[in-house]
Amino acid sequence: MSSATSFNVDNSRWRKSLVVLDQLGVWVALALLIAIASALSPYFFSINNFLNILNQSSVVGIAAVGVTLVMITRGVDLSVGSVISLSADICATVMNGNDSRILSAIALSVCAGAAVGFVNGVLVAKRNLPSFILTLGTAAAVQGLGLLYTGGTASGAVAPWFESAISGRPWAHIPGVVPIFIAVAAVGLVIQNTTAFGSRLYLVGSNIRAAYLSGIPVDRVLIIAYTLSGAAAGIAGVVLLGRVGVSSAFAGQTYTFDALAAVLLGGTTFQGGRGGIVGTLAGVLILVVAFNLVNILGLNFNLQLVAKGAIIIAAAALYRLLNRAG
Repeated sequence: MSSATSFNVDNSRWRKSLVVLDQLGVWVALALLIAIASALSPYFFSINNFLNILNQSSVVGIAAVGVTLVMITRGVDLSVGSVISLSADICATVMNGNDSRILSAIALSVCAGAAVGFVNGVLVAKRNLPSFILTLGTAAAVQGLGLLYTGGTASGAVAPWFESAISGRPWAHIPGVVPIFIAVAAVGLVIQNTTAFGSRLYLVGSNIRAAYLSGIPVDRVLIIAYTLSGAAAGIAGVVLLGRVGVSSAFAGQTYTFDALAAVLLGGTTFQGGRGGIVGTLAGVLILVVAFNLVNILGLNFNLQLVAKGAIIIAAAALYRLLNRAG
């Protein structure tokens, strides 16, 4: 067996064992949080509340799927919040209240997000720019483009069918955003677990030099990962527009932190080469369940932020403890 083949096989086995361990820890943390929430509020375990949690998880969850792929490569994408805002603006203005323009509006919005991701990927891969600083700069530039595009005010209009399909409950009382969230997560899982590209993500994140030496097209892997992250953020922007019914140049800003926090909670670290989308989904649910709980308890908004942060820290500490014990 050649050294390159041995590297690929050994690293594939190693990363699979780490992924299982990471996912176990974060799902245990989520289960404990749900148990605490159920004990504190009798309303938590209602069907409507669970559907509300899934509805609230949709935008950050879709964006976090893309960010996960980037972070497996030892990168980070801090531009997703600005991309969400820009794609929502594009979707609203192209659609402009006309049902016949829905498909073209969605396509242009997702393509815009993918284009931003492609630029990020090219600059990371071909110019070796640090992803943290690069995507932070991209976030500022994209936000500026959004403000120039809309003039700093809400523009366009949401088509009636689009709004009812996204914000309503047309699928057997299930919020319209839930099937979209599930579809994006499913596609991400297929890419991660069943394709050569998915395996290469982990190999690049584990040891980029060894990946080069083993013949992996590292530049292509990085460019595709960032492009997929941008496309996912574009989809998240479309979903956000359908939920809130109006575009804004700042609507997606908070989702950068939430998506990054969810990915980190899910076990995909800045060191790269480990973690995955299943863990990220648990991280998303931890964030949303935490915020949902403090809402049910009727806490002051400022206290809600404190409680949310404390729960994130506690969940991360528990996850780390379980990870070490394993």
